[in-house]
Amino acid sequence: MANERLRAALLQKGVSIADLAQAIEVDPKTVERWVTKGREPYRKHRFAAASYLGVDESYLWPDALTREQVTAASQSEVIAIHPHRWAVPRDIWGRLFGGASEEIGVLVYSGLFLADDGGMVRLFGDKARAGVRVRILLGDPDSAEVAQRGADEGVGDGMAAQIRSALVLYRPISSLENVEIRLHRTVLYNSIYRADDQYLINTHVYGTRAGNAPVLHLRRVAGGDMVATYADSFEKVWAQATPVES
Repeated sequence: MANERLRAALLQKGVSIADLAQAIEVDPKTVERWVTKGREPYRKHRFAAASYLGVDESYLWPDALTREQVTAASQSEVIAIHPHRWAVPRDIWGRLFGGASEEIGVLVYSGLFLADDGGMVRLFGDKARAGVRVRILLGDPDSAEVAQRGADEGVGDGMAAQIRSALVLYRPISSLENVEIRLHRTVLYNSIYRADDQYLINTHVYGTRAGNAPVLHLRRVAGGDMVATYADSFEKVWAQATPVES
C-alpha cells in the first residue's frame, strides 16, 4: 500500500523523490518504494527524511515505533514543569522567543502579560523583520467563550477588556509583513506559546487565573507526540480564527 502521507509531504515541500534521495543519501529507487509500496525505511533514514520534510517521523510512519518507544520519546520532550506561570523565570520567555528562527506562535485569550511587555513586542517585531513568521491568536472579546472564561476566572468583563488592551498594544507590529493576528472563538484548555520546536504550555484550571496555573516547557523530540499534539491544536484554532485588519 502506498504511503500517501509521505507523498503529500513531498508535494507540500515541493521536492521530488530524487531530491529527497539526494538529501538523505539513499538510492532514488529506495525512496520510490517507500512512497509507492509503503516500504518502511531504517530508523536513521526515517529520521533524516522526516527532518528534511519538516514533519514528524511518527506521522509519516505511524506503525514504525512501538508504543513504548513513542512514550519514551514523548517523556523526553518535557524540559521542565513550573507550578505557576508567574514562577517561570522571565529570561526563559526571552530565550524562547529570542531563539526563534522560523516561527513564533501565541494562542491565548488575552496574554496581556506579553502584550504589556514593550520589550517582548519589540522582539516580535524584530523577529518578523528578520523573516520569522509571527502568529498571534487572541480570544474574540465579543464571544460567549471569552465571557465564560471571564466568569470562570472571576474577572467578568475584565477578560474582554484585557483582549482589547492587547490588540491596542500589538498595533506597533500589526502591520509588519510577517505578523498575523487573529481572533478565535474557542474553548481553550491551554494557552500555547511556541518558538520553532520549543513550547510553553500554560494549562487552564477552572476557577484559577492562567497566571496561577502550571506551565509545561516542551521541546520536540523525534518519535515523540506531545509537542505534535499541541502543534496540531494550534493549527486547528488558527484555521477557524478571524484575521484582524492592521
